[in-house]
Amino acid sequence: MVRMRRNFCKLTAAALVVGAAAPAVAGAQTIEVGVTRSPLVAPVCPPNVSSAQCTIVLTRVTALETLRDGVAYPTKVTKAGRIVALTVGLSKLSNSKSTQKTYIHFLDQTYGGTAQVAVTVLKPVGRHRDFRWEVVGTSNFFHVIPYLGSVVQLPLETSIEVKPGYVVALTTPTWAPVLSIDLPSKKFAYRQSRSANCTNPPSSSQAQVTPKSTGTYSCNYAGTRAEYTATEVTYPNGTNPVQ
Repeated sequence: MVRMRRNFCKLTAAALVVGAAAPAVAGAQTIEVGVTRSPLVAPVCPPNVSSAQCTIVLTRVTALETLRDGVAYPTKVTKAGRIVALTVGLSKLSNSKSTQKTYIHFLDQTYGGTAQVAVTVLKPVGRHRDFRWEVVGTSNFFHVIPYLGSVVQLPLETSIEVKPGYVVALTTPTWAPVLSIDLPSKKFAYRQSRSANCTNPPSSSQAQVTPKSTGTYSCNYAGTRAEYTATEVTYPNGTNPVQ
């Protein structure tokens, strides 16, 4: 796995110790939110799927993993803390450099810019069956073209506070090749932050990037996995030491 190190260990500690005594850090834990039995991968087109039907590219939405290896809402937070990094699997798109370049140019032109990803943290709103979620916080955007064909960990510029019950979602304002397809529909699924025309790419951005905004996640994609997890550093003793 590729890592953007940028003093990652120092970053995780700094997420907690601003204004806190050093001994309190010993009680913190580092958790990879979203990890299940099967590891993240860089998506590839299944051998029996044509390039025209290879829907591995997420476009202009926020994606919330709802089922992974049979685990419901695998990115649900169980302990209070801060999200400090995003890990994402990115397809190479093609083994041919010229074909890859053609694909990238088309996607850039069609979806408003180069491939980018970010973290969006959500909390549920109203009834579960309505699939409505409110934005708690978002990260900076990462330009990910250099990492195509790999699984990469990306430290956030500013960590995001999370509480039990929140979920971590993956956002792209443009496009990102992060979807593994043709998986067992009873074990894998994700939802997009939109409520209509689910069989076609969104005609405009539906990505959730504004704090306190609410979105409906009606578009459900069974048998597809969004390849991401998030790194959380929990608070010592379950509470924010700087409050």
